[in-house]
This record gives sequence, structure tokens and C-alpha cells, in this order.
Amino acid sequence: MSRAQLAQRVGAAEQRLAPPAVVVPDALTILRWAGLEPDPWQTRVAQSRSDRILLNCCRQSGKSTLTAALALEAAFQERGALILVLSPSMRQSAETFRKVLDLYGSCTGTVPLTAESTLRLELVNHSRIVSLPGSESTVRGYSRVRLLIVDEAARCEDSLYYSIRPMLAVSGGRLVALSTPWGRRGWFYGEWTSGEGWERVSIPAEECPRIPESFLEEERRTLPLLWFQSEYMCEFVDTIDQVFNTEDITAAVSAEVLPLFARS
Repeated sequence: MSRAQLAQRVGAAEQRLAPPAVVVPDALTILRWAGLEPDPWQTRVAQSRSDRILLNCCRQSGKSTLTAALALEAAFQERGALILVLSPSMRQSAETFRKVLDLYGSCTGTVPLTAESTLRLELVNHSRIVSLPGSESTVRGYSRVRLLIVDEAARCEDSLYYSIRPMLAVSGGRLVALSTPWGRRGWFYGEWTSGEGWERVSIPAEECPRIPESFLEEERRTLPLLWFQSEYMCEFVDTIDQVFNTEDITAAVSAEVLPLFARS
């Protein structure tokens, strides 16, 4: 046997013995592997490098599925990454995490699992995705979070938001909050209207190709206006129990009129 033939045989044997290459997909690839073609806005968000993102998107727009793909992307691409997914309740946490597990099921040839439960996924690269109900008491103790996802953010308490921000102090991690509006109140409304450093994305139902126009018209006729504007049009409207409209209060205030009771 010649030296060239021997080298060829050795190379072939080494190739057979070598571990299979691990594919590390991005969020868009993960969605496509699951048979989902991303909408243009999902593509923009998936490719964004912003560390702070607010997704004010209508129901059934695909915001939860997109963030599930972002969670897997972070877990695949960075060794030892901690990704937290928060929702207002345990039931919502489990449902949100189900999207992560469903997408992972389509990711053959990626980083293998070492542990899996209804609210937790661990990979062989020591990355973890943990889903938790959104209360201050359940999230304290986590640190060095690489990606923090807050689902139904408008319905999460202000105290939760204030308690999770320090988790990103050392890691320099990302914060992605997604929700439909829930009135002109709470931290999500405050950050959307006046917060600094956020990339804001608003997707009303008219911009979602999966919601038929006929269904939207039926909902417009059926639902109370405040509900329709919030759930489908992504508008921050007055709460149902509010005595005076915000517009009326604003119109009644004038800088030319001195207050009756000035602060001393």
C-alpha cells in the first residue's frame, strides 16, 4: 500500500470517528425549520441588535413564537447562557414555554438536551431556558441573565419589572417585553410612551397576514370599542373603570390658570 493510499484510509477512518458537527442556528432559521415563514417585522426584530425591545403587538401576531426562537438562539450560541421567560401566571408560563419546546423539537442536529421539564430546558453547553410566573418573590435569586423575556408585560406588576432589571447589570443582557396594551397604566405603558433606550415595534391586526379582514370586521362589530382598540389595534386606551377620559382631563388643564392649592 502506498503512502498516499494509507493517508487516505486514515483520513476516512478519522472522519467516521469524529463527532457530528453541531449546527448553531439563528432565530429566523429556527422558525423556518419549524415550517414558519417569518413576517417582515419578525425578521427585523430577529436581526435587531438592540438590548431593549418593546413589542406592542396584537393577539395572534406571532410575538410569543418569535421570542421563543430568540430564547433558543441565545441558548445555542452562547455557552452557559441563562434565559428567563416571565409571564403573569403559572399557566401562562407553561403555555409560553411550550412554544420553546415545540421549536426545539424541530432543531435536529443542534446542541443536545441534558434536562427538560414543563418550565425548564438545559443544554449540554450549560445554557438554560427557565420559564417562571411573574411575581417578585419567584424571580429573586437569578443573576447574570443573558436574555430576559417578559410575556404579557402590560399585565405584569410594576414591582416585578423593577426587581428584574438588576439581573442584567453584570451580564449586559437583553430585555424583550411583549404584550398587547392594557390601558394607560403600568410600567409597559410608561416605557412605551416615555422610556429611553427602547426599540419599539407596533403590529396592529391589520398588519398581520394571518388575521382575515372579515374576522377583524366581525370583532370590530362585536367587541366593546375599548377592548377592540387594545387587543387588535395596539392602542393604549382609558381603563373601563376610569371616571374621566384622559383627553378631557388634559383639555381641562391650562398653564394660564393658577392652581387653587399651591405647594408651599
